[in-house]
Amino acid sequence: MRRPLSLIGVALVLTACATTAPPDQAMTATAPVAPTPPPAVPPPAPSAQQRLVGEHRERAQQLEQEGALRKALEQWKIALTIDPTDAAALAGRAKLEARIEGLVAERIAAGRAALARGSQVEAQRRFASALALDPGNRIAFEALQSEVRDVEFLTHTVRAGDSLASLAQQYYGDRSRSEVIWETNQLPPNPKLAVGTTLKIPEIPGVPFVRPDTRREAAPVVPRPEAGTARTEPTREELPPEVNPLLADAREAFDRKDYTAAVSDVDKLLGGNPGNREALDLKKQALYTQGKTQFEQRKYDESYQALTQLAKLQPNYEDSAKLLQQARARVVERHYSEGIRLFRDEKVPEAVAEWRIVLELDPQHVNAKRNIDQAERLLRGLDERKKR
Repeated sequence: MRRPLSLIGVALVLTACATTAPPDQAMTATAPVAPTPPPAVPPPAPSAQQRLVGEHRERAQQLEQEGALRKALEQWKIALTIDPTDAAALAGRAKLEARIEGLVAERIAAGRAALARGSQVEAQRRFASALALDPGNRIAFEALQSEVRDVEFLTHTVRAGDSLASLAQQYYGDRSRSEVIWETNQLPPNPKLAVGTTLKIPEIPGVPFVRPDTRREAAPVVPRPEAGTARTEPTREELPPEVNPLLADAREAFDRKDYTAAVSDVDKLLGGNPGNREALDLKKQALYTQGKTQFEQRKYDESYQALTQLAKLQPNYEDSAKLLQQARARVVERHYSEGIRLFRDEKVPEAVAEWRIVLELDPQHVNAKRNIDQAERLLRGLDERKKR
């Protein structure tokens, strides 16, 4: 009995030795084969609508970084006009609206602080900047209408030794009022006044406005005629200056704020006398006032036309260059948005026409170019389908 058991034990040991492989071989033999991964499926290409929305989102973000918050908000709204469900555009618009609301509140508070200091000009600037961000803000609007008053200015040409404190003492009798002059003229901190620079000296309500003494030249003495000498005609110096009737009409139209009529009358006068300095000055003033008034009334197309005429006469007239740039930007935004609306209403040719107006005003408008290309491809595709 012992022999068979020992043989069985030996057989088991041999079997184990025969079936046991080295570790490396065992792992190789039993390791599972990794399945081949399926080929990656490329994401679907964005539709024309998605691409258009994405362009406006990017433009909105860029404008926010540049500080053009009102324009950025318009871009978010345009994106939502194209796709009202776009989550990124909804979030971007909400975030920017909250930011604008906070800035408007800060500017209104700064305007009231300026009123408390007696700086009407600074208050006006602060309330106006609040309206620039939120044109419908009633608080800023009513403050400009009822709390900020028109300010009278004097001009002062800086002389050697002048400082803001000395000017405040000269005009207000109070050196501590120098901050008002500083704010009005938007000077840098601790400015060094350059000789020959012209500064505005604003009136401060409730503070006596000390006007500087002005030197008046004595009128020339006209010798009286000797007794018994008859004077038949006045001398040339005694004759009143002749006023061109057209110039008088233009001034009258300007005074009643009919700037179109004023410019028309001046143009008639300049047609016969192109070098008339008074007429040219009046035309510049009328075009500037007209363009600025129309801009404030949000008549941006009319404002752009008036300011463009003024730029041909004198590009650096007052702040007309800045106003012209702003008016052009508003006109571009209006035509671009109108193109988006027409495109959504499937009026593609009309939308293209609006975007072409945009390119006439701003040849580098990237979104208008892309929209025209996409719209024209769409029109070509529709024509090909009709031919089939």
